[in-house]
This record gives sequence, structure tokens and C-alpha cells, in this order.
Amino acid sequence: MTSQAGILRKRILDLVAEYHQIAHAPTPFVPGESPVPVASRAFEAADIQSLVDSSLEFGLTAGPLADELENRLAESFGVRSASLVNSGSSANLLAVSALTSPKLGSRRLLPGDEVITVAAGSPATVNPIVQNGLVPVFVDVSLPTYNIDSKMLEAAKSDRTRAVILAHTLGNPFDTSAVVEFVRKHDLWLIEDCCDAFGATSDGKRVGTFGDLATLSFYASHHMTTGEGGCVLTEKPLLKTIVESLRDWGRDCWCDPGKENTCGKRFDWQLGGLPRGYDHKYTYSHLGYNLKMTEMQAAVGISQLQKIPKLVAKRRANYQLLRKGLQELEHIFMLPEATPKSDPSWFGFPLAVRREAPFSRSRVVSFLENRKIATGLLFGGNLLRQPAYREVKHRVVGSLANTDFIMSQVFWIGVHPGLTPEMIAYVVDAFHHLPISDWKTLWA
Repeated sequence: MTSQAGILRKRILDLVAEYHQIAHAPTPFVPGESPVPVASRAFEAADIQSLVDSSLEFGLTAGPLADELENRLAESFGVRSASLVNSGSSANLLAVSALTSPKLGSRRLLPGDEVITVAAGSPATVNPIVQNGLVPVFVDVSLPTYNIDSKMLEAAKSDRTRAVILAHTLGNPFDTSAVVEFVRKHDLWLIEDCCDAFGATSDGKRVGTFGDLATLSFYASHHMTTGEGGCVLTEKPLLKTIVESLRDWGRDCWCDPGKENTCGKRFDWQLGGLPRGYDHKYTYSHLGYNLKMTEMQAAVGISQLQKIPKLVAKRRANYQLLRKGLQELEHIFMLPEATPKSDPSWFGFPLAVRREAPFSRSRVVSFLENRKIATGLLFGGNLLRQPAYREVKHRVVGSLANTDFIMSQVFWIGVHPGLTPEMIAYVVDAFHHLPISDWKTLWA
């Protein structure tokens, strides 16, 4: 880079910081007029500078910055590899699809094999099971952790059970001790969906380190963001190779972009029905996709990753403020609880309207939304009651009573770093002014 180009680059980045200071300056919070989002982007001038700096090189596809972010993520989680993808949903698709690879031999998942999961979750966790011709086995969840009832695992197992895929719900880890013991006992695969749980720990270990594969999401409202984006974590080199093959069109070659002949025998392979010497860079061992992250997204991710401890701490602090503020309403609302031996990295604050409450969930949500306090539902509620799943082949263990309770009674409010103490106080005050008569003495 010439000295003149370097000077111009610095001027551009300085102007970006100045623009951020003016255009994204915080505005005073006005109760009842200013919105209280359920989720929001958390970014600073440095994040925009990283994005613009990368764009000046016009590196549109994955390159050195993507490699750097993969290395930093792997180091952060203490795992051998991190493979960037274009979304958390794609990460789940690749994680499940990887387990169907012929390269796994007798451990390969085949159509009709069963995968234990929950119906009280996100479609992004369950859909890859169906998309790969596997059979989801739905187990109920426990309240108020909103994670799998681990006591049901043994009942859920059949002679076709080959894997378990579970999310750490809203950042609250599932019972890792029980789940890991179960999968090891029966030699099953385990996939952790950590898309809402970046930074959470269970038994003193980071979530994302318990499974054979784990997934992350960097969607705009998540703990760290690249806009769209995700990642697959694994300790196993073979699984990394399979995931990246599926991500990169299904190629058998593992050379980085712009490199060739890493294996030293590019023109000496013989795979499938191809002639010996067929170019390894044009040999496909999987039915893959193009699900890569861009270089500019990676630039944002590198900047964001440095702030994860601060962002997670803010989420936990906001959770505690809400819990303290809503404590005396426990006779009306079931408040969330962390799974034993866990330290959640909360994505949201789930609340269940008790069945004996003098109002419905709809009434509470409408009351809050009318006061510009945004809410969300716990994803699909009971996925089996969603129209998209009517014809999905599946198996259910138990009654899914708690899952149905979630579908009708549960919603969540935000804990994201963009919420100020003033906003939290406004939210708590709103709950204390719900339109019911003499709630303080109700059921006293």
C-alpha cells in the first residue's frame, strides 16, 4: 500500500468513527414513547471501522480474516476447529448432515434413524433432522428451565436412535451431565445448538465443548453479530473435514481458497467412478452447498468477539435486574431458573403466565406491546402443532404437557446489552401496573 493510500485509509476510518458518534449517538429514553426492543444489535465505532476497512480491499469472499476469526473462535472455546458459515441455521444443517457422511462408516446416520430432540424449540434445530431423512423423537421439557427433561432420555431411546440434538434454550444450558452420560452409555452422537447461548457454562465448562459438534449463530440480535453468520465447532478432524466439504459445494479437496495441492497428490487420486488422476479440486464426495461466510462479515466478527465478555456480563446483569424487580409477582408469573450447575448467558427472560392468573398471555403481551415493550414467543411453541410439521414422520415420548403449556402461556422479554437501567425499571414498573384489581392481595 502506498503512503498516500495509507493516509487516505486512516482518514476514511477516522471519518467512520466521527460518523458513528453523530449518527448512532444514544438518545434519551422516554418512558412510553421510546421502544424497548426484545433484541437488538450491539455495536460500536470499532465494528463499523472493521467492516469498512475490510471493504476497502474488496475481499468479498472468505479469506485471511475468515481464517483469523475461525482460529480465534476455536481458541476461545478451547476446541480444535471452528468452521464459519452463513447462518446459525446453516450451521445446524451442516452439523446434522455431516453425521450422514459415508466417510463415517458404520457410525453414519441413515434415512429412518432416530434423533432425540424437543418440540419446544426452534425450527432451525429440528428441520435438519427432517431434511436428512431422519426421524425426530420429541421429548418434553422441564419448567422453568425450558430444557429437555433428561429423565425421559432412556424412555426415548429405541434400537434406531443414533443421535441427540438439543439447544441451550434462551442461553440456559441443558443438563449436560445427564445428556453426556446418556450419549456415552449408548454410543450416540451429540450436537449442541449454542446459537442463543454464546458464553454460557455448565459444570464450569463452556457450552459448545460437550458435543461431537456444536453450532453458533451470529445473527444481528445474538450475543455477537456478523449480521448473518454462524459457525460449527468440533474437536474431531474428520468431522471438520466433512463439515467444510458440505459447506464448500461438497468438494473432496480441503485446500484453502487460492491454494492448491495441499495433499501433495492433486492429480493422483482415484475416487468413485472417476478416472485416476482426475483433478482433486473438482472431485465431489458429498451433496454439498455454498454456505460460506464473507470476508467483510468475518471482519465484523473479529471486532465483536473481543467484546463478548462485556456483552455477556451486561446480559446477565439485565437478567438479574428483571428477576429482582419481578420477584413479588411469582404468584402470577413463573420466573425462569438456571439449570443446576450452570451459568447461563441469557438471550432472553422467559415468563410463564400461570394458569390461575386473572389474565391470558395475549392480554399481558398486548399490554406490554402497547407500551412499546417488545416481546417474543418461545419460538414455535409446540412444533408439532405448527402447520409445517403436520406430515413430518416423528415419534413422541410422553404427553408433551409442558411443551403445550409453553405454547399457550410463555413469552419472553429482552435482556440484551442495549437495555439501560432506566429501560429495565420502566419494564418492571409496567408489570406492576397490569390491569387487574388488587393483585398484591390476590391469593395472599
